[in-house]
Amino acid sequence: MCASGRVAGPAHTQMARKRFRSSQRNEPVTDRSFQEYLYQTAAPLTTRSELMRLVRGGEDTYLELKVKLSNPERIAQGIVALANTGGGTIVFGVNDQMRVEGIDHPEEVQDELVRICREEIVPPIIPFIDRLAFDNGRRIVALDVHGNRRPYRTRDGRFFVRVGAEKRETSPEELSSLLDDARPLLYENLPLTTATIHDVDEAHLWSFMRAFAGGAFDESAIKGYPTADIIERYLLLATRSHDEIVPTVAGLLLFGKDDSVARFLPRAAVVATRFAGENAQSPVIERLELQGNLATLYESCLRFVKRYCDLWDSRPAPSETEGSDEPIAARANYHRAVFSAAIANALVHRDLVVRDVTTRLHIFDRAIDIVNPRRSTGFAPMALKAIKFGAQERLNPRIAAIFSNPGYGLQLAEGGLPMILREARAFSNRLPDISAFNDEFRLRLHGI
Repeated sequence: MCASGRVAGPAHTQMARKRFRSSQRNEPVTDRSFQEYLYQTAAPLTTRSELMRLVRGGEDTYLELKVKLSNPERIAQGIVALANTGGGTIVFGVNDQMRVEGIDHPEEVQDELVRICREEIVPPIIPFIDRLAFDNGRRIVALDVHGNRRPYRTRDGRFFVRVGAEKRETSPEELSSLLDDARPLLYENLPLTTATIHDVDEAHLWSFMRAFAGGAFDESAIKGYPTADIIERYLLLATRSHDEIVPTVAGLLLFGKDDSVARFLPRAAVVATRFAGENAQSPVIERLELQGNLATLYESCLRFVKRYCDLWDSRPAPSETEGSDEPIAARANYHRAVFSAAIANALVHRDLVVRDVTTRLHIFDRAIDIVNPRRSTGFAPMALKAIKFGAQERLNPRIAAIFSNPGYGLQLAEGGLPMILREARAFSNRLPDISAFNDEFRLRLHGI
């Protein structure tokens, strides 16, 4: 199945494997597109002749043959081993002598493989499955495994690799190598090659740097306010491209001029809406698209909410919240630290890779919704419990570190999501609602 010369065997076998591997498909990027691929693909994408040329080469590092699917735990281990070794194929319905025996219920095998790939493997794997029928009525199932997000492990925390026709658990050295390979280039570190150093708000940048005067930053040793050197060499928020210094995504979001951020990163905007009712089907009173760098967005969100709600530092006395005889109920109000921390978390932890979801701020009569882009695959539902205890992986660590630093100039509440849950419940007697689906993370705050 590998296109390289590492596969031993006759020339015709290598050619078949190369042809088969060249037909790999791109993984769907969302749960919705995954479901469309899995259930709306009308015909198999691999021909019988292609697959049988692959099978005739026998088992090796990139091919495993199974008579049937009888042990989901061992199948999960085999998938993990293939994924950690660069990908491969598992064929069900073929024995070790390369004879096609077939399987009785290929649809059930496909459903079980989908379940194993999504529930028994971390991070989940999106499976590519072909069901093939032969003239004699025998049917086989081929699972094509990709290893795009190594290292993979089983649900019980075991790592496997494949060596020749056998799988085994990784040695400490192999696991270290896999973990080294897994360090991704975070989206926040990508350079914006169409932007220039002139798109940086120098006043904001130097205000941040002066907060470190007498410590990390010695202004007397730097002459002429070299903005390019500061943002590239001191803060690591820019890089060189064709002898020009260009800001990274993080650099522009943190210190970019508002109009430059709107021009180069339009999806970084926040859509703020006040609804005249309890849900998003209610009439819209006002809707604004808030744009600018992260400091501007944070302050704009606070101003928009304050137009329609009061933000209090503590729960008022019972006499102040008793009902009245007014024909129109008073507007709901919210805990100041809870809302400010919630909107700050949304701006900092926004999943910049997701293009089709916009950060949204919805104000209803009795609640506020904050909707943020967040890839659901590998996050929901497993990580939803952990983040409530503050155990979360930051998507944008550089952005988070600078945004939360006092030198950035914002008055932020500390404590993260655990604080939000605790204080919101004490304020309104209701826990915030948290959910994640369709690449969206939703947080609902209840008012009083």
